[in-house]
Amino acid sequence: MTTDPFTPLRTALALLSIDPAGLGGLWLRARHSPLRSAVIDALALRRMPPTVDDEQLFGGLDVAATLAGSKPVRRQGLLDGTPLMLTMAERTPPALAGRLAAAMDAGTLPTLVLLDEGEEDGAPAALTDRVAFHLSLDGLRLPPGVEPDFSSSVTPGEVETPPAALEALTITAARLGIDSPRAVLFALRAARAHAIHAGRATVTDDDMAAAAALVLAPRAMIVPDEQVDAPPPEQAENRPGEATAPEEMLVEAARAALPPDLAERMALARRRAAKGSGAGARRHGNRRGRPLAPRPGTPRSGDRLDLIATLRAAAPWQRLRRTASPDDTRPVLIAREDLRLKRFEDRSDRLLVFAVDASGSTALARLAEAKGAVELLLAAAYAKRDHVALIAFRGKEAEMLLPPTRALVQAKRRLAVLPGGGGTPLASALALAHETLDAAERRGLSPGLVLMTDGKGNVALDGGTDRAAATAETERLARTVAATGHPALVVDTASRPQPGARQLAQLLEGEYLPLPRADATRLASTITTALAP
Repeated sequence: MTTDPFTPLRTALALLSIDPAGLGGLWLRARHSPLRSAVIDALALRRMPPTVDDEQLFGGLDVAATLAGSKPVRRQGLLDGTPLMLTMAERTPPALAGRLAAAMDAGTLPTLVLLDEGEEDGAPAALTDRVAFHLSLDGLRLPPGVEPDFSSSVTPGEVETPPAALEALTITAARLGIDSPRAVLFALRAARAHAIHAGRATVTDDDMAAAAALVLAPRAMIVPDEQVDAPPPEQAENRPGEATAPEEMLVEAARAALPPDLAERMALARRRAAKGSGAGARRHGNRRGRPLAPRPGTPRSGDRLDLIATLRAAAPWQRLRRTASPDDTRPVLIAREDLRLKRFEDRSDRLLVFAVDASGSTALARLAEAKGAVELLLAAAYAKRDHVALIAFRGKEAEMLLPPTRALVQAKRRLAVLPGGGGTPLASALALAHETLDAAERRGLSPGLVLMTDGKGNVALDGGTDRAAATAETERLARTVAATGHPALVVDTASRPQPGARQLAQLLEGEYLPLPRADATRLASTITTALAP
């Protein structure tokens, strides 16, 4: 049976047209393409950029109209109860996301479409949680000469929902690892809209399955188990044609809609939710970066005047100022309060500190794979213009093989000649990593640590082989690194997962990745997923 790849998109748009306020909206991830343009045309919503300011959002005094009419005239803001499309949603600042989320909760913004180009971190979670559908157009292409029609003319109506529907969707959401109650409620609204779309008066299993695939599957945080022990459904309480609380069927429907790379996306989503994107930290400046809305102020050293915004602020007052100063011959009368300063938002560069265990215990088993993986990771970091540093630890102490740099060739050369053998000075590696992370932060970088080891530290900071002292020092330094708040990732490179490596990750308050049978490519791929912005 041939499946139309556009069916989920068509269905979501149709359901959204039936219940726009109840379903909240749509998060559409797509780059510029004819297909994206067709979807935007079908939605036909008022657009709003992420640089919108409070006056544009909430409205304010229309100065020109007020002066002309000699009475206060208020200009309507964007939040006037009409649906909106937020373009470049991935660039939405947190303050704007909070205001829009509050407006959606208050009902002044009934429907919001998030147009996300898939760059940077994605749209804010505060907004994506408040829209029912999460769709991506990646991999979809319109056939040549085809002009799709995504419009829908279904009339909203009443539909009966079986009592067991909400419970079934809740259980399905729990099995998919979804902790947001909004997702369940959206799925229920989507099932009702799907029944209306199909011309039914009662929600059926087909409607529930469609809702699970459209609403719950894109939010899945875990892959559901194949089988669960559940009591048999109470069929006697349901009438023919109604939903029969088929949790397993809903899970299967959601499982069929899961993307192939779900595991990597889930890991990335969890890390973003816990610690941010993994990219460099945002910082405001006045010289470079993404432009932000200008702010009032007097230019000082390093500030840049926003001429257009200043003239725009001064324009409504020209008639009044001419009247007050008839002898002033300047073409435009600008007061101090009209001045507007440019603002930019930039990201600090990221530094990845790789600490590689080259001791005897690792060298015998996984050093070759670890070195291969680090080479691949270094190449990926270079492509993203990240800084990298390389620490190797073996024998009595750790050694900085490569200070923070972007010189990929130099890093590869030093890694290639890295010998293996000797003890595991894990405490020394953590001390050197902490020093490197600290220095990088003082330079304005956003550092992170990737520690590749089996966690079997046995050499103390003084080079002695007192295992108890080495363990105590390792734990103390791991807590010190954790206190800095820098993201950390411990890759267990032993042949079998080691409790010591897991405990080390816990002390670092970082991620733990046991990769006992992975080759260099798999190692690099998994670590990249964990750290990629």
